[in-house]
Amino acid sequence: MSEPPVKPVLQKPPGYKDPNSPAGQRRFRPPPRKPVLPPSFHPKKRKTSYGRACCCCFCIFFLIFLLLILICGAVFYLWFDPKLPGFHIQSFRISRFNVTKRPDGTYLDARTTTRLEVKNPNGKMTYYYGDTEVEISFGEGGYETELGTTTVPAFTMLEKNTRSLRVETKASNKLVVDEVGNKLRARYRSKSLPVNVEARTKVGVGVAGLKIGMVGVTVKCDGMSKKQLDGGDMPKCVINMLKWLNIH
Repeated sequence: MSEPPVKPVLQKPPGYKDPNSPAGQRRFRPPPRKPVLPPSFHPKKRKTSYGRACCCCFCIFFLIFLLLILICGAVFYLWFDPKLPGFHIQSFRISRFNVTKRPDGTYLDARTTTRLEVKNPNGKMTYYYGDTEVEISFGEGGYETELGTTTVPAFTMLEKNTRSLRVETKASNKLVVDEVGNKLRARYRSKSLPVNVEARTKVGVGVAGLKIGMVGVTVKCDGMSKKQLDGGDMPKCVINMLKWLNIH
């Protein structure tokens, strides 16, 4: 019998390491780690913050703008010396006042004439008034009774000028509660009847030929007694602006 052919021995490629040999079983050593340095040793990166720059520029611009407004306001105040208009009740007359009690209720019949004095104390400013609604009422608290409302046409107040507004109101056969009618009659006879005058209008300002916007204004003259008015007193009214600012 012939011998089986001999398999040729494969040559190992250069650089081949036998894994079964002791040299091939050596553990793999990782590369050495870099030492961890504290944050103080890290160099800080310089970053340009455009947001901060814009914020600083805006704040500086706003402060300069606010300063200019304050300077202009101070110059305006020193030059024009602005003063608010004045409102007074010049006279108040009740030409008719009757409280009649009938089977179907108590009725009020009254007629009044009011003169409201408006004054412009400024020497370099003009006031423009829109249509003015004047409301007259008697009493106070729970028994206050409205007599009526009269509209005064728009008018202009020149420098250092005074104007008297005549307002007439009436209430014909106005139904009131019995208790209210009794109180009104008793206070009228004792001349302690409270009289209330309220005027609602819009006011604009004219400066050096320029007309500056219209602002809503409410003028209240409350709590005046008929005895005070008959004695010649001219109670000063309260000016209400922007629904929260009261000026006496």
